[in-house]
Amino acid sequence: MVHNRSIGLAIVLSFITCGFYGIYWMYKIFEETRILSGDREGSAGLDLVLTIITCGLYGFYAVYRASKRLYEAELAQGNPYASDESVLILIVYIFVSVISLAIIQSKINKMVGY
Repeated sequence: MVHNRSIGLAIVLSFITCGFYGIYWMYKIFEETRILSGDREGSAGLDLVLTIITCGLYGFYAVYRASKRLYEAELAQGNPYASDESVLILIVYIFVSVISLAIIQSKINKMVGY
């Protein structure tokens, strides 16, 4: 099930919990983008574990793939204004990961109608 999340609250909780909520938030983003796009390959848990094991390197691919899934889901919904922002989100993730998560969450919130 895809939920609307307050982006501001998620960012604040990520800082207050020293990143633990950020890890949970990342997991939920990976899971919800799979649900929205209908992608059944792999799992959000595996993406998160590989991100942690590789000290964040796999996270670059996982965030890029999550943003690609959102683009594909927007196209499937017939959104005429859908734009592939995967590369932009990846570049933002390199410098400030929480901002890229906020961008993806914003797109998720728009897709589920909030």
